[in-house]
Amino acid sequence: MSTASKPKVTVILANLGTPDAATVPAVRQFLKQFLSDQRVIEIPKLLWQVILRCFVLPFRPKRVAHAYASVWREDSPMREILTAQTEALRQQLTLAYPQFELNLVFAMTYGQPGITPLLQKLAQNPQDHIVLLPLFPQYSATSTAPLYDTLAKWIPTQRNLPGLTIIKEYYRHPLFIQALVSSIQKFQAQHGKPEKLLMSFHGIPQPYADKGDPYAEQCRETARLVAQALGLEPNQWAISFQSRFGKQEWVKPYTDQLLSEWAQQGVKSVQILSPAFSADCLETLEELAIQNAELFLNAGGESYQYIPALNDSDEHLKLLSQLLQANLDALELTLAH
Repeated sequence: MSTASKPKVTVILANLGTPDAATVPAVRQFLKQFLSDQRVIEIPKLLWQVILRCFVLPFRPKRVAHAYASVWREDSPMREILTAQTEALRQQLTLAYPQFELNLVFAMTYGQPGITPLLQKLAQNPQDHIVLLPLFPQYSATSTAPLYDTLAKWIPTQRNLPGLTIIKEYYRHPLFIQALVSSIQKFQAQHGKPEKLLMSFHGIPQPYADKGDPYAEQCRETARLVAQALGLEPNQWAISFQSRFGKQEWVKPYTDQLLSEWAQQGVKSVQILSPAFSADCLETLEELAIQNAELFLNAGGESYQYIPALNDSDEHLKLLSQLLQANLDALELTLAH
């Protein structure tokens, strides 16, 4: 079969996003885009724009830029890791599927490279099928759904649409649980076991969960399965939620409050990880690894260690590859000439 006759299939790995640089202007631009999404902030649009422009964007970017600077490498950690994940999967899958003209790319919901420009570019080289893999293990209307929204806005502008597949979630996939368990076991083989293992997930406002967002329950299921696989007793682990923003109630327990309580109760050693993140980023490298370490140690704790995200580990790539292969195998039947 000639290359020209092969079905064109694009796989998009998508993460939330990151500023272009660890500077106040770049962070302000990123936050403006991110926090203007009504999936993220459900306050009435006009009222929220007044709050955002008058009270958030003039002040918050300076603090956030300082935090980004503390973890920035040659580029944003999230973008560097997403690049590595995409390249590794490209090498695996293009060899495994020579029957397709397979294109693996990555995109961000907010920031660069944006998902909207990518879709516009793909429209200039029409694809037979697009597979979108949001790198959010647990589905939320605040993270995964904006990618659906972007596709929904793009679809009416296209005449000859490709087939579309979205991998919605993988919070209890056996290979995901196995990858998390393996990362914990490898870390503990080197650093020892703590009194408490804390699985901290990015939070969402409690009203979002009350309205039907399944995210918090999916987080709890991920944590339960990991603890079960590790053989942990109830007093050896806990789940919590981090990264609150604004004054409304968020899903509990809160990570910072729980760590303070543990330290005050005499807990001396904690290891923490965040199974909500497929790549280390500001919320893990700065908030979990630095801020919360200081909080726990200042409250009386003695040992606090952060277990890195799965990133581009072999176990994580195996999971992502299997998720994609299941869909690519199905496409062999529908796209066969």
